[in-house]
Amino acid sequence: MRVCVGTTVHHPEDARIAHRQIRALLDAGHEVTFVAPFTHCNVTPRPGIRAVDVPRAVGLRRGKALRAATSALRTAARDADLLLVHDTELLLALPRKRPPTVWDVHEDTIGALNAKTYLPGPVRSVLPPLIRAIEGRAERNLHLILAEEAYRERFPGTHPVVPNHTYVPPAPPAPPGDSRVVYVGQISLARGAAEMVEIARRLRPHGIRLDLIGPADAAVRPMLRDAQRAGLLDWFGYVPNNHALRMAEGALAGLSLLHDVPNYRQSTPTKVVEYMARGIPVVTTPLPRAASLVGRVDCGTIVPFGDVGAVADAVVQCVLRLREDAERRAAMGARGYVEALNHYHWPAVAGEFVALLERWAQAPTTVPALSPSRTVPA
Repeated sequence: MRVCVGTTVHHPEDARIAHRQIRALLDAGHEVTFVAPFTHCNVTPRPGIRAVDVPRAVGLRRGKALRAATSALRTAARDADLLLVHDTELLLALPRKRPPTVWDVHEDTIGALNAKTYLPGPVRSVLPPLIRAIEGRAERNLHLILAEEAYRERFPGTHPVVPNHTYVPPAPPAPPGDSRVVYVGQISLARGAAEMVEIARRLRPHGIRLDLIGPADAAVRPMLRDAQRAGLLDWFGYVPNNHALRMAEGALAGLSLLHDVPNYRQSTPTKVVEYMARGIPVVTTPLPRAASLVGRVDCGTIVPFGDVGAVADAVVQCVLRLREDAERRAAMGARGYVEALNHYHWPAVAGEFVALLERWAQAPTTVPALSPSRTVPA
């Protein structure tokens, strides 16, 4: 099977796209063409794929990326058995003549609008109806896979869920240490950037450092650079997911301080599962799914939402208690690891993902373009 995978929004080393889905396809012996912003992200394409470089869609400057993606997907569709796209806006770039096409629904697109600080208020207010129309047309004409069970509520049809699981090491990682707290993932205000800088400031006198491993939104980069120059924290920038998680191993705690915004409210943060998989106690805000998982497994601590100072105070108190109790943090890390290995290990679902795409690729569609009148079953 020849699969064309496309994104202009996500990093070419995005964990779900590159390290899980594309890796699963390659491991199954399929050919992959990957349309992605390699040059923009300074990424060398991995061996075994056919890479097509396009500009990255950033902020309000997306026209060039969309035009390039339209051309790239049109070319790739000529010999592909399946198209797999990962961005809502790529639904507008699909070629008229194409093989069966799959949209991987990563996020609550409308719920994420409030976190997109680059959008002017008037634009943000008029986008929801347009997004709903685009998503509705996509559901009627494409195959959908969902990253979260909660996304089922957004669509009237029934669509398979391919969960955002992670790779869990076969052997338990080293127990948590006592001198370092970590955060892995994209850094933004809605993901707790301001809180984490303040946490680093308050932990420094106690000899505990904060490692931030991941790229940052433009709005918070100056804050992070200033904190790093002041010696408050270490910010490593983008690191491929598998390397980032190895760097995180042995930490005293892993932070997930997502704000109470619609895009996060019904999701299980991937970073929570990743910390568990690496035997790291979790510190999370009380988003329903994160709090339920951490509370049920007893693999971390839940801190309240609040202003920057209040959240930082709660996290620091939690971290200091964990540092003083090696047995407790080791038990938390061990319980999280076992839960992740038994229920959140990506290879356990990778085969089902590949089989799903193989089945859809064998049922060609004759739909020339997105049309409200056609329904393709899941």
